[in-house]
Amino acid sequence: MQPVTRLPPATATAGLERCLPVRTRRGTVLGSTLALLAVPVLAACSGNAEDDVRAAARAFLGAWSAGDTAAAAGATTDPDAASALLEQTAADLPGAVLAADVGQVAVDDGTATVGWTATWDLAAAPAWSYPATLRLQEADDGWDVVAEPTLVHPELGDGQRLQLERSLPERAPITDAGGQPLFTPTEVVTVGVDPAQVTDLPALAAALAAATGVAAEEVVADVEAAPEGRFVPVITLRRPDFEAIRAQVFDLPGAVFPTDTRLLAPSARFASALLGRVGPATAEVLEESAEDGAPRYAAGDQLGLSGLQRALQEQLTGTPGFAVRVVAADGSVGDAGREVDALEPVPGRPVRTPLVRAVQTAADAAVATQQLPTHLVVVRPGTGEILAVSSNEAAAAGNAFTGQYPPGSSMKVVSATALLETGTLTAQTPVACPGTLVVEGREFQNADRFDLGTVPFTEAFAQSCNTTFMQQGLALPDDALAAAAASYGVGTDWQLPVDVFSGEVPADSTGTTKAANAIGQGQVLVSPVQLALVSAGVAGGTPAVPVEVVGAEPAGPTPAGPDAAVLDALRPMMREVVLSGTAGALADRGEVYGKTGTAEYGSKTPPDAHGWFTGYQLGGPQGDLAFAVLVESGQSSSVAVDVTDVFLGGLPQA
Repeated sequence: MQPVTRLPPATATAGLERCLPVRTRRGTVLGSTLALLAVPVLAACSGNAEDDVRAAARAFLGAWSAGDTAAAAGATTDPDAASALLEQTAADLPGAVLAADVGQVAVDDGTATVGWTATWDLAAAPAWSYPATLRLQEADDGWDVVAEPTLVHPELGDGQRLQLERSLPERAPITDAGGQPLFTPTEVVTVGVDPAQVTDLPALAAALAAATGVAAEEVVADVEAAPEGRFVPVITLRRPDFEAIRAQVFDLPGAVFPTDTRLLAPSARFASALLGRVGPATAEVLEESAEDGAPRYAAGDQLGLSGLQRALQEQLTGTPGFAVRVVAADGSVGDAGREVDALEPVPGRPVRTPLVRAVQTAADAAVATQQLPTHLVVVRPGTGEILAVSSNEAAAAGNAFTGQYPPGSSMKVVSATALLETGTLTAQTPVACPGTLVVEGREFQNADRFDLGTVPFTEAFAQSCNTTFMQQGLALPDDALAAAAASYGVGTDWQLPVDVFSGEVPADSTGTTKAANAIGQGQVLVSPVQLALVSAGVAGGTPAVPVEVVGAEPAGPTPAGPDAAVLDALRPMMREVVLSGTAGALADRGEVYGKTGTAEYGSKTPPDAHGWFTGYQLGGPQGDLAFAVLVESGQSSSVAVDVTDVFLGGLPQA
């Protein structure tokens, strides 16, 4: 907002001969100011002293508001002093934009005062407003603003300047299901390089790489590109992690180790796909958080960089506040200044997640047993609450939510649903399970070409007979598999703070693709979290909408779910997978149900394969739990079963 001047047209008066074009004291017409005010200011006087004073005040304030300090200073009694004052104010209030509202005018024998209201649109802080007064003196060619500190602020004196201190409130917590904060202030150590102390950069980089895992060439490139005298960070570690490598790095010439406190989760991998992390604001995050193009936060602020911390930035960060003080212009030591205005920051609001620490900790321990990228997602049947999401160090944590993977035979939970819904097949219906099956000239096979002959449908499911599901799946309507998947929520556009991939199951596949889809190959894709939601739907009887934040608006419509009779038939089939089928290693882990999956991908011969297990446990130490485990490139479902075994065994008693 800029000041708007509406002047009456000049009128012929006895004093008109003194009316000259509006000029600065340096003799330049205030063209920029006139453009800003958007009206023609043709004369410095109108025959009415009050109007002339108001016009002069508006011209000065208009130039200042437009950032034209030279023009504004030229309209004062002392352009040099005013220029220094206005430039100092610009430095004191960096990035701030002034809007001025002119008020009452008083004229008395060659002097005048103009009341006005200053409103500063502060950078990354609320606006600051205050009443002020301009003094003006009559000159030969009009009225000049008196160049004095009070034209900036009524409490500013000679030899003084303003000092702005912006502050953020303490970040609101993200809590677990019990309401306990998951992020706490934690000491960290940044391993970095002081280029001025380096004696042998290649040797230093090699040593740092060996200790931290950061590539030596990356260290060298960063140091060589750094401005002179600039500290170069390599990696930031929690204090215990730094102490583990301290002996390797502490005495390296050029290596330095500043400490700081960061807001961190219990561990580096703790539900990171959901929670995200907090750190110094990046340019991308600042731009994302801007409102109407104006920055809401500033460089150096500790902001959410990913996950819920980023998605719910405004709620968690709150609103900045500020304090303005008058201090000595020479920066005298010990001059704390006099506070002239302040606005307290507004705290953010906590975010409660459904995460259960005991479940998350057990999941973290389980995925850590694998060297290959591994994910484990746990969901509460009946509610859809995400109780844990874990990925090991080898994995990209976000893939637990957004990864798009063929589910392999774990898809048979959905395929069995579609087949049972036809009413022509029951759990005990005899079905053929040959070692191979040819579809449109392409041969498909079971693992190691096992051949069960004719067996009940339950046994074909428990032993994961591909040929059975392909043969039976080809007889389904083309859209039946997609419809069954949708009944569990697969393919839904969930509206969540942290995105999830809900899966893709085509409704128009035919021939070999349709056959492959029935066993989770072909064109079928799913994420670990969505597969866990499928198992939760079987366990709970009614599929639920995924929940990342307790009390939030539903992420979408509740999936319709299969008929109760279908689920009643499907559950014993999933139980048999554990009791006598491909997940027998879990038979001693309580009442566990599930389905294994080996999902081929890529173009190798033989192809690589992911290992899956999805299922649920009823009446366990942490209540009913549904879950999905993915071991990327695990080659067999057995590795996913092993991770599940460690997870269930690691759950503490409630």
